[in-house]
Amino acid sequence: MWFSQEDKRTDKRIKGDDKERLAEDYLLTDKGFSLIERNFLCKSGEIDLIMKDQDYLVFIEVRYRENKEFGGALASITVSKQKKLRRAAEYYLLQHFGNTPPPCRFDVVGIEGQDEILWIKNAF
Repeated sequence: MWFSQEDKRTDKRIKGDDKERLAEDYLLTDKGFSLIERNFLCKSGEIDLIMKDQDYLVFIEVRYRENKEFGGALASITVSKQKKLRRAAEYYLLQHFGNTPPPCRFDVVGIEGQDEILWIKNAF
């Protein structure tokens, strides 16, 4: 029997995709962002969302935790993860803007429990 790609996705990935869509909807609807790209992937890593907020290009990491044990969703962004995000963003900027990148920043959207959204603008 053949399985589609949809069938092969794990529950964790499905839940992660759902939370990324929740974060995207929050930033589009409540904060007025516009979507540029989802799940940008390169050798350096993945950027969950790339969005525009007025004049800023915003690289967004979405984190979900069912509870706040061990610090919760926001505490799960390690220095190592920040470095990977920066490298992926540098690659994206070089590919799309060359030597004239727009102003940009890194935001984090943490989602905990029953979809409690915590947004940190210019997180690192």
